[in-house]
Amino acid sequence: MTRLTGRARRVGGGDDVNTDYIISSTRKRETIDEQILKRCLLEAVDPGFAASVRAGDLLVAGKNFGCGSAMEVAATVILAAGIPAVLAKSFARSFYRNAINNGLLPIECDTSDIAEGDTISIALEESRVVVTNERTGRREVRPPLSGIAGDILAAGGLVPYLRREGTFRPRSADATGVG
Repeated sequence: MTRLTGRARRVGGGDDVNTDYIISSTRKRETIDEQILKRCLLEAVDPGFAASVRAGDLLVAGKNFGCGSAMEVAATVILAAGIPAVLAKSFARSFYRNAINNGLLPIECDTSDIAEGDTISIALEESRVVVTNERTGRREVRPPLSGIAGDILAAGGLVPYLRREGTFRPRSADATGVG
């Protein structure tokens, strides 16, 4: 079992957080180096956000997180800032796959009662994912990522997975990763 505990960081109004809000397209024209871009994370939503991030913080959003362009750097800049997971009611499909392929944990769950600064615990078990808001005590049990998507995320991303396996070898019959 893997356990993550972090401070909740609410993102703007929560719904429809576009990849250009995560990292501005004007910034992506200058560089796609996530180590540089992390200083500009979510600046369109909150100019002081990047400076306030601590390693281990967890992003919390509403519906359709990561909509817009399919730029992989939107996921990698979140990781570069030290944020290991994003909790959202739903994700844009391209962002969801980019997150998994880069080792960023995307968790679809009810985020309506998570406030800025709440301590959130995530228990990643083989048969389930348990998200607990330590302030309210509310727990939500979600299915784990399965198939190749779960294997890729467990390896730390697509490149580490392929280095280790040499090819795609899903651990289950469900190779879609949708679970």
